[in-house]
Amino acid sequence: MGTVFSLDVRGGEPGAVRAALEAAAAGLRRVDEVFSTYREDSRISRLARGELDAGACGPEVAEVLELAAEAERTSEGWFSTRYRGRLDPTGIVKGWATERAARQLLAAGASGVSVNGGGDVQLLGSPGAGRPWRVGVADPLRPGGLAAVVSAAGARELAVATSGTAERGAHIVDPRTGRSAVTDLVAVTVVAPRLTWADCWATAAFAMGSREGLRWLDSLPDTEGLLITAGDEVRCTGNLADWLG
Repeated sequence: MGTVFSLDVRGGEPGAVRAALEAAAAGLRRVDEVFSTYREDSRISRLARGELDAGACGPEVAEVLELAAEAERTSEGWFSTRYRGRLDPTGIVKGWATERAARQLLAAGASGVSVNGGGDVQLLGSPGAGRPWRVGVADPLRPGGLAAVVSAAGARELAVATSGTAERGAHIVDPRTGRSAVTDLVAVTVVAPRLTWADCWATAAFAMGSREGLRWLDSLPDTEGLLITAGDEVRCTGNLADWLG
């Protein structure tokens, strides 16, 4: 997937956790093999070229395409699996794969799990008694600085995802035009229980721009957002403060 994953696992029986870690890592490698748009032989590339139909691509592809269709409906088309006219569900794959790996580890008996996929994080359980997971949100306008710190205190599951131009430049596409999204934003961070959705909603809100993106994020249940504009304005959804600390 062209990025680095880190897995932090607390508690559990060591042998079971070690086996789950190996399985989770193998699962992430498989996701790359199946969904990479840079591999000519991946199932998603073959599907995009019409060499396979969706039914022949396996249950993982069917699940991701179904989730992507739900994301497109919820965002009223601002999230899309079409990238410059070609099927490309990678906007949902990384969040989905990261969340799935985290849940595998929790199911193996871990008491706390943090899986970071290229800066997007799924948190489950806790790192220790009375201690919450905490995630720093990078400041896109001040390299090395933090715009906020998200605390998972009081939640058994929480995800933090950011979309923007600081790391990869103008890579987010406006689905209405098929060209790079032109907005007043440099970054959108979304906090929600599941990384599958947090990742999608951050991308969609960025494409909308700060005014519409903030309004839309505020309308979603169990979802908060932090939006930073190119003019260094910070805009937050109504209850984001509940997760900062």
